[in-house]
Amino acid sequence: MTSHGTLVAEPVEYEVMDLKGGETRLDPVIRNNPFPFYRALRERDPVYYDPGLDLYLVTRYADAVQVLGDNDTFSLEHGYQDRYGNGFIEEFAAILDRDGGGFIRDLAIDPPAHTRLRRLIEKAFTAHRVKTLEPRIRPNVVDLLEPLAERGSGDGKRDIGGPLTARIICEQLGFDWDEVGSDKVNIWTKAVLDQIGRMQTRDAMLENARVMCELQNFIIRYIDDRQANPREDMISDIVHARLADDDNPSLSRQEQIATIRGFLIAGNDTTAAAIANVLFVLATRPGLADGLYPEVDNDRVMNRFVEEVLRLYPPVHGLFRTAMKDVELSGTLVPAGSQLCVLYASANDDDAKFEDPRRLDIERPNVGANVTFGSGIHKCVGMALARMEIKLVAREFIRRFDNIRLTVPQSELTFLPTLASQTFERLPLTFTRRQTTGAA
Repeated sequence: MTSHGTLVAEPVEYEVMDLKGGETRLDPVIRNNPFPFYRALRERDPVYYDPGLDLYLVTRYADAVQVLGDNDTFSLEHGYQDRYGNGFIEEFAAILDRDGGGFIRDLAIDPPAHTRLRRLIEKAFTAHRVKTLEPRIRPNVVDLLEPLAERGSGDGKRDIGGPLTARIICEQLGFDWDEVGSDKVNIWTKAVLDQIGRMQTRDAMLENARVMCELQNFIIRYIDDRQANPREDMISDIVHARLADDDNPSLSRQEQIATIRGFLIAGNDTTAAAIANVLFVLATRPGLADGLYPEVDNDRVMNRFVEEVLRLYPPVHGLFRTAMKDVELSGTLVPAGSQLCVLYASANDDDAKFEDPRRLDIERPNVGANVTFGSGIHKCVGMALARMEIKLVAREFIRRFDNIRLTVPQSELTFLPTLASQTFERLPLTFTRRQTTGAA
């Protein structure tokens, strides 16, 4: 870092996987270090049929943006729903209908229904609401980090990212944190994400169905309460949202449940994973935290640092679409009905768009061009809140700690077995308190 806070990024040596044929993203070796695989595909087979997943991996930036922007050809609704539940959908749905208030799919839908839904749920993420949250969230961050200073160690996912984001989204929704707690939120989150993770067994499905019944019944209780007793929280916003110019001006009961469930999971898991990724970057780049420390209150520097980490290590590695007709993409014919996974992480790593893409460079001129939060009409509705939470944690962590290190070799870090997200199973860290913290 210079005195002006500009990152002097070191050149990066790129690994490229030697493709033998038949590789799959399911391979634990690829799952735990996917970037050499992604680079090989971008160079040699950019729209790659993955035989283990039975879908096409879209790896180049230009192709990703094309798919995400063409909702007629590439359906989000079918991309999610056609293989939801990983082959156990009828049994899963029957359990939810019987014990959980109904089988309710995620609200991943196409226009025109998406247009109405988006207008309604955006009322819970107004600029005013997000702006007022920061001074209320910061004490939660401080309360979480201060006890770790005494220990000098902690797990970036389990002790920091997970508990913090679970608490924040529960408080914003209006859930009673004392009744919920981070362990329960994590159990709920896994059960929901397993339905789109493509790796669920039948035994796991049965347990996940039981957990999702518990979650939905919990949500229904809060919907009923906020219907009669609205408060200043997101559930009240969702329950009482109205459109003045629509024949169907409010969310149905099932839409309310699905929206609240979606906010809980997205607001917890992906943001927690992103926070862990920021801590991983600080722990694996010696001198970075010390270089950022003089700029810790500089919003421009911290915003760009967070955005660059989100580009390098997006918490969502890929999401799904279904081709609604035969289509050619980068020379590959994708037949109608085929599923595609748009690999956000690979698109963000494409040197056709980002110069020296594995290099962390907060002065990168197109740092905001990443597709970490998606692109087009389905771009993440909660991205402003997520960015704010991540920045707060980065700021308070750098303010308090130096000598940030992993306690295990980087090669031993592993990720949860899911295609959609890239979430550390654990991120053990050590650190020391700065001699002059400037902390409140």
